[in-house]
Amino acid sequence: MTPSDNAIRAALLALAQARGVGKSFCPSEAARDLSDDWRALMPAIRAVASDLQSEGLLVATQRGRTVHPEHARGPIRLALASGPERPLP
Repeated sequence: MTPSDNAIRAALLALAQARGVGKSFCPSEAARDLSDDWRALMPAIRAVASDLQSEGLLVATQRGRTVHPEHARGPIRLALASGPERPLP
């Protein structure tokens, strides 16, 4: 069964919060937590990460540069967005 976007969102935010500001994680960590078939889940993970980046909650980087999660080719990292403090949903 494929996890819902809400489940993916919760997993990404939980990992980001667990790491804290200034620390990143690989999106595949969330995929592995949600499904044994984690590779098939990666497009959905990146799509939800893109939404979270648009909302200002997460930032995606590749080689230290900010990238769009769905357009970047190759491995990316996700982290809490720095900036004004605001509660996570």
